[in-house]
Amino acid sequence: MIKIWLLETRPQFLILDIVLAILGTSVAAFEGYFNLSYALLGLLGLILIHISVNALNDYFDFKSGIDLVARRTPFSGGSGMIPAQKMKPCEVLCLGIVSFIMAVTVGVFFTLAKGWLLLPLLLIGALCVLFYTSLILKTPYPEWAAGLGLGLLPILGMYFIQTGFYSWDALIATVPSFILVYNLLFLNEFPDVEADRIGRRKTFPILLGKRAASINFTVMTVLMYLWVVIWIIAGVMPVFTLIVLLTVPLALKAIKGALNYEDINQLMSGMANNVLTVLLAQLLIGIGYILAILFA
Repeated sequence: MIKIWLLETRPQFLILDIVLAILGTSVAAFEGYFNLSYALLGLLGLILIHISVNALNDYFDFKSGIDLVARRTPFSGGSGMIPAQKMKPCEVLCLGIVSFIMAVTVGVFFTLAKGWLLLPLLLIGALCVLFYTSLILKTPYPEWAAGLGLGLLPILGMYFIQTGFYSWDALIATVPSFILVYNLLFLNEFPDVEADRIGRRKTFPILLGKRAASINFTVMTVLMYLWVVIWIIAGVMPVFTLIVLLTVPLALKAIKGALNYEDINQLMSGMANNVLTVLLAQLLIGIGYILAILFA
């Protein structure tokens, strides 16, 4: 039973939270702020809110009928716990709600400890969680919500709980994560197009087609690397973050898979390499900040 509940959280996707926590904390440490206890508690909050997203997404996908027709892959299509009758819908809903409440508790603590300026960020994140599946996915081009809620906001939040303020330099450091997580959801939507149509969703691949979507994916990937290089040249991001370029071979394989979306094997390969790109690129940027501290 415990294993089933664990699988419902989709633990393989929670690795992203660890990477986000490392990056946000590293940017703060680069500016001279570091509290290990706050970093670990912040990570717990990120994991809880991500579990809530996954569970609520599974619940609403089942209720809409999407889960019954979606092509399940290692990267998309939900956990499959409800359609396989391993968990009841009410159990998945409770998991989502309880995880959300626990994450809110962590957020309230940090708001009291570090300042009310954290509150707007938490509110935006909460809205993304609560309305992502039921509302946001039914508005045109909803991919921004993933980039914001599981990319930019968590890193900025991890930075704030260390420093007690926001900065333009920190915001600049979050943009690659916004693009990467945007792309993560984006490419994972390709196998779900037919199922998403049933759920009246308005994702990019549905509205403009997979060809335009694959080109957009390619452009966004290139922009992510250009962003880092430009801000290194500008002196905002440390030169050590250039190690993110080590992920270029993986990104090229992801692009190849996206452009050859009609071949399911190539698409799956592209999705796998995209996951690696998303995780490793953010981790390497974080390591770049740590190296800048060590060699300052």
